[in-house]
Amino acid sequence: MSVELVTQKAIRARLVATQAVTDLVPALSILDHNQRPAPNPSIIIGETQLVDEGSSMKRAHSRVYHTLHIWMREPSLEGVKRIGGAIRGAIQWSRINLDARYHAADIKVSSIRAVRDRDGETSHGIVTIEVLVSEDVA
Repeated sequence: MSVELVTQKAIRARLVATQAVTDLVPALSILDHNQRPAPNPSIIIGETQLVDEGSSMKRAHSRVYHTLHIWMREPSLEGVKRIGGAIRGAIQWSRINLDARYHAADIKVSSIRAVRDRDGETSHGIVTIEVLVSEDVA
């Protein structure tokens, strides 16, 4: 399994296991698929980027960037900000567990943006999560 998919699954598992997140977004609405309009409220696991850290000749260290999209029908940005804060709390309290081949050396929420959707009824949050991963290479 690729490092991107391993970290994505671990992030989703952390979110659905964190009551502060599921109190705001049901676990069944934390999804990895293209759906628009998304369930209200929802967290959609979006784009991923993998970058070689260049810190090892074995190429064993990678930084994986995951983008989460928060969607909520509301007149303000309050709800998506609250959900973004819950995601940040869930991610940053401890390292995530990965498959035996990988080790998450660090994980953090590097940015949270809250924007208004063009439809005038929907708020959109954009959360970027960075995971520094060390891979066991033979």
